[in-house]
Amino acid sequence: MTLYFKVFIKIYSLNFFAYKYYLVLFFLKVYQLGVCSIMAVQKKKNYHSKTKEYFSVESIVADLRALRVESLENRRRLEHPPKLPSRKILANIIDQLAAVLFPNRLGYAKITDEDIDKYVKNTLEETLENLLIQIIRELDYTSEHEPCSDIIMNKATKITHSFAKKLANIRTLLDKDICAAYEGDPAAQNVDEVLVCYPGVAAIMYYRLAHELHSLGTPLIARIISEISHSITGIEIHPGAKIGASFFIDHGTGVVIGETTIIGKNVRLYQAVTLGAKSFPVDENGALVKNILRHPIVEDDVIIYANATILGRITIGKGSVIGGNVWLTYSVPPGSNISQAQMQNKKLDSDNKD
Repeated sequence: MTLYFKVFIKIYSLNFFAYKYYLVLFFLKVYQLGVCSIMAVQKKKNYHSKTKEYFSVESIVADLRALRVESLENRRRLEHPPKLPSRKILANIIDQLAAVLFPNRLGYAKITDEDIDKYVKNTLEETLENLLIQIIRELDYTSEHEPCSDIIMNKATKITHSFAKKLANIRTLLDKDICAAYEGDPAAQNVDEVLVCYPGVAAIMYYRLAHELHSLGTPLIARIISEISHSITGIEIHPGAKIGASFFIDHGTGVVIGETTIIGKNVRLYQAVTLGAKSFPVDENGALVKNILRHPIVEDDVIIYANATILGRITIGKGSVIGGNVWLTYSVPPGSNISQAQMQNKKLDSDNKD
């Protein structure tokens, strides 16, 4: 305010009598605004101070800390709190990898033909560095070694290098998946549309990247990536599933593919198909038995239509067609054609025999 008055007096002392009246009004308005601003800031500070007292944030923080410490003690992690891979960073890594695989269509919009290799190189180097950090975090979490030890660093570097070497193979598989989608959907105008528009293709891309990381020994990162895909596309594919080339998910919403599922080549699924487990065995203590084969095997050239549910370690023979809304819990031979009407008739026959 002192500076304000000095400027005012300096200007007012000048011999511009015709403007003095308006000058006084102008500076009074500026002064009024300044005073109001100071009052508003002070009022805001007082409000925040009262709000802090009202909400008692310190006590909430203390309660949360007590619960956190109790949880760490129960999991025997008090001395080594988990620092997990970041979902946000992994989402960005996948976007960058998609740009590396398809730079013209999923990369930087203004990239030129002359700069494309440079763009891919720079993007890939940065992405692999970020991925390495996330892999170190997972290995730190799961390993018995000291955090960031030489053993963990060497293993993380090896996994990252091996994954990078797999990118060309992933691109080859994705090209076949995209062609399968284009050839299998009469509404598709071209393969470029399929790549940038189809949620099924996006889900398969996430899966193929996650599956490689799962195979290389980072199942947590792979699972996070698959759940990012699930939230974006509405399609859930466990990264542990094994899926052959030329795979197409049409429409896609609600599709579920379980961990131990095996899918052959040239398979097509429609929306809301479930390839799941029929039952969940438990041990003598009542705990679920893990790591058992519990999901279907779908052989080559199979088509499964919307809302079909296929459960258990059963085999769908090569070239079979499973109709919409079918509930299937037994194996079918190659070339089978299973419809909802057949299933209902079979149930009626069974009931009549009883």
